[in-house]
Amino acid sequence: MTWMMSLPRDIKRVISVVSDSVFLCSALFAASWLSGVAQPSVFILSHTVSLLVWLAFSLVVFSVLGLYRAILRYMAPQAIATVVNGVAASSLGLMALCWFLPLDEIIRLVLCFSVIAVLFVGGSRWGFRSALQMQRHKTKSRVLIYGAGCSGRQLLYALQSGDEYKPVVFVDDNTELQKTTVCGLTVLPSELLEKAIQRYRVDRVLLAMPSAGRGRKRELLEYLSKLPVPVQSIPGMADLVAGHMKIDDLQDIRIEDLLGREVIEPDQQLLQANIRHKIVMVTGAGGSIGSELCRQIIRCKPDVLVLFDVSEFALYSIERELNAVKRRFGYHCAIKPVLGSVQQQKLLEQVMTNFQVQTLYHAAAYKHVPLVEYNMVEGVRNNVFGTWACAEAAIAAKVENFVLISTDKAVRPTNVMGASKRMAELVLQGLANRQTCTRMCMVRFGNVLGSSGSVVPLFAQQIKAGGPVTLTHKEITRFFMTIPEASQLVIQAGAMAKGGEVFVLDMGEPVRIYDLAKRMIQLAGLKLKDKTNPNGDIEIQITGLRPGEKLYEELLIGSNESRTQHARIRAAKEQFLSWSATMLLLNSLDVACQSFDQQMLRQILLDAPTGFAPSSEICDLLFVSGHTSETVKKELVH
Repeated sequence: MTWMMSLPRDIKRVISVVSDSVFLCSALFAASWLSGVAQPSVFILSHTVSLLVWLAFSLVVFSVLGLYRAILRYMAPQAIATVVNGVAASSLGLMALCWFLPLDEIIRLVLCFSVIAVLFVGGSRWGFRSALQMQRHKTKSRVLIYGAGCSGRQLLYALQSGDEYKPVVFVDDNTELQKTTVCGLTVLPSELLEKAIQRYRVDRVLLAMPSAGRGRKRELLEYLSKLPVPVQSIPGMADLVAGHMKIDDLQDIRIEDLLGREVIEPDQQLLQANIRHKIVMVTGAGGSIGSELCRQIIRCKPDVLVLFDVSEFALYSIERELNAVKRRFGYHCAIKPVLGSVQQQKLLEQVMTNFQVQTLYHAAAYKHVPLVEYNMVEGVRNNVFGTWACAEAAIAAKVENFVLISTDKAVRPTNVMGASKRMAELVLQGLANRQTCTRMCMVRFGNVLGSSGSVVPLFAQQIKAGGPVTLTHKEITRFFMTIPEASQLVIQAGAMAKGGEVFVLDMGEPVRIYDLAKRMIQLAGLKLKDKTNPNGDIEIQITGLRPGEKLYEELLIGSNESRTQHARIRAAKEQFLSWSATMLLLNSLDVACQSFDQQMLRQILLDAPTGFAPSSEICDLLFVSGHTSETVKKELVH
């Protein structure tokens, strides 16, 4: 069977023509014998030339009807009508050939021929197709489809024509569908799910509920995570309608489905207020947050979008992606990629002035906690002085709106990254109070799913590799939000700014990272390996908190917050310094950075009103290596 399928298409067509020739001749021979009209051998020998003409006519009709264009393995049930039509035309030709016989004998002969020919020509094709399907089904993975609605039925048809999965049973919560048969498969209630997995020898569960809310999906996934098989889902309706994905493009369960957070549709008026038909600039445009901001911004149809980044590859990647989006949707937005560091104030001012930037989103920052701990000076330079340079350039270029992307780690920080971001907030608050030309605000939020350094893709990679999954502390918790939602809320918050506000995004409930890792392991169809189950598949290893890492994060320094016109955005009123006091701090920081004095740098951050409470000793690599070399020198002297 396999060797036949590997033959060239032309050879397969020749085989089909020869087979049909044999079938038609055999059908005529059998019909003449069964109907008793004439001796088959006498009948065929006395009309050989006429029969050859009839056979050629029949094969031409079959070809015109498309029987030799059809691919047998994908032949649909409707193809039987084509076979019947072809045999009917062949029967009419046979009637013309037998004009010399009495009418009743012609009718008997043709009726017998028609029935036998349909059985031979059609039956051979369906038999071959069935044999192929049986062969493929032996190697297919047996799947249970959860959801017997429209999406579930479409998925069934798509999988049946594929080579990987064999649907064996439906499960659905709808009582009207339960204990019925849909597309040949039994529909069982969810209470029988575990029994169905055992009875039908299910290898995986496919979730066909793309329109279900996040809350319902979370409940369902918590239940499914206890099953001994992997769980996957089909794409959401938005991806299907937009044509980005097909119904049978199966996905691993997304972390946002596990969190169960319902997404609120953005307020289009707020979303477009500072962007539509304006000139917009994004710093750190190639980063996780910056690139998603650019994707959201271009949909709001600005006239010009300036991409600013220090990384050549990141800038190239986002520019290429946005230009592809432009071509696809017909956007008339000029994309301007600019290489440079946010610490170069003159360059920033030149860029903003030349392009006449009206709205700026400052997303450029070093945000990886341990790396900034190891590189204190550069972390402070980029996060604090980079923000200052960018803000001063915006004021000089008369930019209308300036939005700083901040972090929950700026609240009572235990690390240099968080302290530097709180210092950046103080800088912006001071500048907002110093002038009224540029409206400045900050938007503070927690972890975003899928960002560089996020635990979620790391866990997925570790699970795929067979473990172990590494976690710094069993009780560590974090806030989570998807990058698109965070970016949309940042844009909407910026549109509400009057000057100097600290906006805080509603991140929902904090998530215990250990529980998250455990659920990801279970949904991959694997078992957690621990003391209670030493024969499990994947172990979670606790490695200890990294330098500067907190067990939990906060979003507010004080309790003075107020609601805004958006349900997911709050405004916090927090203390800030006068610009003169801020300048003294910045000058001291600059001296410490210029001299690479990490101890002085830490002391300034401790003395500043940032709430900095370091959780470890100075970890800066240059500081540690310098002290180590000094110690070695002293030991050598003594």
